[in-house]
Amino acid sequence: MRKTHTTLLGKSVRHISRLRGGGSALPGLVVEKLDKDFLSHTLSQLPLGVVVISGTNGKTTTTKMVTELLKSQGLSVFTNPTGSNFKRGVISALLDKVDRQGKLDADIAVLELDEAHAVHFVREVPPTYSLLINVMRDQLDRFGEIDTTTKMLQLIANATKKGVVLNREDPQTLGIGKKLSNIDTNYFGLEPELRHLFPSDDELRGEVKKPTINIGADVTVKAFSSGEATFLLGKKAVSTKLNITGIYNVLNAAAALSLVREIMESKIDETKLIETLSNVKPAFGRGEKMIVNGQELELVLVKNPSGFRLGLKSFSATDAATMIAINDNYADGRDMSWLWDVEFDSLRETGVRMVSGMRAYDMALRLQYDKVKYDFVDTDLKKALDTFINETGRPKRIFCSYTAMLTLRKELQNYAELERVL
Repeated sequence: MRKTHTTLLGKSVRHISRLRGGGSALPGLVVEKLDKDFLSHTLSQLPLGVVVISGTNGKTTTTKMVTELLKSQGLSVFTNPTGSNFKRGVISALLDKVDRQGKLDADIAVLELDEAHAVHFVREVPPTYSLLINVMRDQLDRFGEIDTTTKMLQLIANATKKGVVLNREDPQTLGIGKKLSNIDTNYFGLEPELRHLFPSDDELRGEVKKPTINIGADVTVKAFSSGEATFLLGKKAVSTKLNITGIYNVLNAAAALSLVREIMESKIDETKLIETLSNVKPAFGRGEKMIVNGQELELVLVKNPSGFRLGLKSFSATDAATMIAINDNYADGRDMSWLWDVEFDSLRETGVRMVSGMRAYDMALRLQYDKVKYDFVDTDLKKALDTFINETGRPKRIFCSYTAMLTLRKELQNYAELERVL
């Protein structure tokens, strides 16, 4: 009876919060105060358990891939929507899916979790499987250096009950695997000739060269070009088209394939798996595309040196007008010095049409040092977006930090029909 009352109250708070335009944390906070066992009790109903996906870059897109791939195998999947990658956010997402008695109708949960919040989550709900994607410098004011993040991910791996999937090409996650015992550990990775395209954090700073790795991978990226990729599933080569742009998403796809193969084992339908992968669309704000005034507009999330570098490398500057929007709210990280670790030479020929966000002038200064011209600077995101759209009669691309992306996406609903995500 208590579970029923808690669930009904939580659902009511979530409904009211949505009507008022609130976020996803409040309903979770209310339920957490009323019933500290709500999360563990609800997720314990799942016959295949809980999957935790964490790491610095690529969590949201990879979580979406894994969710859709598992659905292609006939599983009912609960997942947390983007922006809910913390404990209270997961509880709020559960309130949307459970019935009035608190029953969750799903086979498995696939949860994207912020590294710091995941540590607390796994103490309460040990995951059945975990996928640890990478470790990069990100939000140094919050996480500290990468050793701190690595320790967080190690705790997640240590708490995992059945299987851990790791990035073979990242020295930090590779080190996590070497410390695991008595648990199934698999890797995803790259063919040697592709490794230079995906530098680790140490390599970005010129501290080390990529070492020779002799550990085998369950899924390997064999080759890729614009919109296509070839993967080795074990020793079998499989080629497919990809709907998701950005070279970094090829490695995310390998991660998703490896995790699903770990979960499904021999029961996997490979044909449906690859067909589904080819049709997965970008997660919101992560290469998400829309039509605005008859022209394509693409949102590309950038939040650390690695992500921004790979984002610039993934797209030609000549095929679209460019806007860069950088905020420094808590969710972005307050220390924006990492912008000086990104090379903007690829924008030199075309320039940048608009620079915006709370740190617009810092960004403009950074562009000046790389001799990249810009046309407009406006700290007001709404005004900057309106100018960018109305002054630019061609395809557009916006590189944006997390909270800048949220603001821009909300404003873009005035121009295009977008998927509701919260």
